Amino acid sequence: RLFENFNLDEWNKEVNVGLTGAMLCSKIFGSEMVKKKVSGTIINIASDLSVIAPNQNLYKIKNQPKFTKPVTYSVIKHGIVGLTKYLASYWGEKKIRVNSLSPGPVLNDQSKMLQKNLKKEIPLRRLAKKNEYIGAIQFLSSKNSDYMTGQNIVVDGGRSIW
Repeated sequence: RLFENFNLDEWNKEVNVGLTGAMLCSKIFGSEMVKKKVSGTIINIASDLSVIAPNQNLYKIKNQPKFTKPVTYSVIKHGIVGLTKYLASYWGEKKIRVNSLSPGPVLNDQSKMLQKNLKKEIPLRRLAKKNEYIGAIQFLSSKNSDYMTGQNIVVDGGRSIW
């Protein structure tokens, strides 16, 4: 969808699901941790598009109507990182850690053309396998990251360095 044609109802629906949904989940779980006086960890899932803008040229396909990455995707993912930082400062003294993970593209039945175009943007020249984010999530959930809060871990094969 072109930005010029993006309507307010679509915007509200997508922001409500993606960003408001993350806020509500954090509110429910964080509030329970505070109420029960237990420390804990909240991990929000953002995207590499929380730290870079989408390359709209990736979505150009010959003989197809123009398609772009929707504006809401980037706005929601940037918002999740902001929510993460806010909650880390809000609940830090309660020993509730809040971090986010920003994964890059995952190989998952994309068209061969999109895969080829994405690989050109990633220094490792490949998309992630579905299981390659497990280690980062385990780290953020473990005692090994006890002194870490309000951070956004980008695991994107290097895509965001260019």
